[in-house]
Amino acid sequence: MKGPRVTLEQWRTLQAVIDHGGFAQAAEVLHRSQSSVSYTVARMQEQLGVPLLRIEGRKAALTEAGEVLLRRSRQLVTQASQLEELAHHMEQGWEAEVRLVVDAAYPNAKLIHTLTEFMPKSRGCRVRLREEVLSGVEDVLKDGSADLAISALDITGYLGAELSTVEFIAVAHAQHPLHQLGRKLSVQDLQSQMQVVVRDTGARQPRDSGWLGAEQRWTVGSLATSVAFVSSGLGFAWLPRHMILRELAEGVLVPLPLIQGGIRRPLFYLYTNPDKPLGPATRILIELFRTYDGEQSAVSG
Repeated sequence: MKGPRVTLEQWRTLQAVIDHGGFAQAAEVLHRSQSSVSYTVARMQEQLGVPLLRIEGRKAALTEAGEVLLRRSRQLVTQASQLEELAHHMEQGWEAEVRLVVDAAYPNAKLIHTLTEFMPKSRGCRVRLREEVLSGVEDVLKDGSADLAISALDITGYLGAELSTVEFIAVAHAQHPLHQLGRKLSVQDLQSQMQVVVRDTGARQPRDSGWLGAEQRWTVGSLATSVAFVSSGLGFAWLPRHMILRELAEGVLVPLPLIQGGIRRPLFYLYTNPDKPLGPATRILIELFRTYDGEQSAVSG
């Protein structure tokens, strides 16, 4: 593949001619002679084999081809500047990427709020987000594939910063047989019904968060699938309240009137990789999680 014949500096020169109204004005802004600017643009046109400018009175105007190429060149010059800026930040210790693994039960609203606030502060740092269930988060953190992890598990050997709780509710479809009993439900009532649980994505020591008393258990691959199954009348489950707000409001899903244990509120933690020094971007993201996790909890509560 041949290298480009036109340099970024030539594109910058053409942009200056158009943006500042002519060769003389561009020369003043670029701190160059007018003849140097004129030669640069003329040379560009020779190299491209396409006329970029036409003279209208005392001003240079773009040709149709020039308008298209200049518009594309602005993206090119901007990206080159961003690349140089990123290299500068990396030289100062700024990370090129932060790898984040989050338990799928953690509310998306909090995640989106935090990452939205992080974007203008990121200086080009990318975020690689991965969702796992239960010990899947632990596995990713321990094998070094994540810089930050959010999990409700107490991960041995790691100190987690407390975030908020996530409320899980035992629910079933409004027409489910459990609701037809018309009374408080006991352990014996649940044992005869099918429970829907989400598969732990961990490979080392997968954990079973489902209630083990049900004779029938269907294991699904995601919380979204679990919500869909239970909303269709297929079994009961403990589901995060934030994921079933609409179904609860519409009366499709109804909380099970358990004697006890109908609501669970596991506390989530923010973990860091102890084998990797925290860079500036990672530190900013940590502080944003602490800030907006709490604020979102106050709003939703």
